[in-house]
Amino acid sequence: MSFDATFWVAISFVIFLGLLIYFKIHIKVNAAIQDNIDKIKQQVDNAEKLKNEAKNLLSENDKILSNSKEETQKMINHANEVIEKNLVKANDMFHSSMEIKKNNAENKIKSMKEQAIKEFKNASVLLAIDSVKKLLADSLDKSKLEMVFQKSLDETKQIIKKNQSKN
Repeated sequence: MSFDATFWVAISFVIFLGLLIYFKIHIKVNAAIQDNIDKIKQQVDNAEKLKNEAKNLLSENDKILSNSKEETQKMINHANEVIEKNLVKANDMFHSSMEIKKNNAENKIKSMKEQAIKEFKNASVLLAIDSVKKLLADSLDKSKLEMVFQKSLDETKQIIKKNQSKN
């Protein structure tokens, strides 16, 4: 009997399968595959846990971020209110200061006006006294008296005009 190559290949295949079954290779391969499956399942479970933790951290951080945005907005609003109050207060202080300065200036003008009137009255009295002195000293005749009177009257008018032009 002559056996061709396919026969020997078939025989060697059957022997190979027998050896695999005898040494329980299929159980070892199955165990190795099951170990790999278990390892992959653990990795997937760990990945799921990490994913859930990441989601939790993300949601916590989102809450913190939204809270910080709200706090920032509250701080900005509070700062704007404080600035607005300070502006109103500064504006009121400025206006009251200007009112005080205005009143002081008006009082100064009033006192200067009163002082000018007093000086004018004093100058008029002094001029009148000088005129009387001159009249008494020069009381010779009526024509001279008229002339002195007219001169004193002209001097008084000039002094009045000067004082009016100063005011």
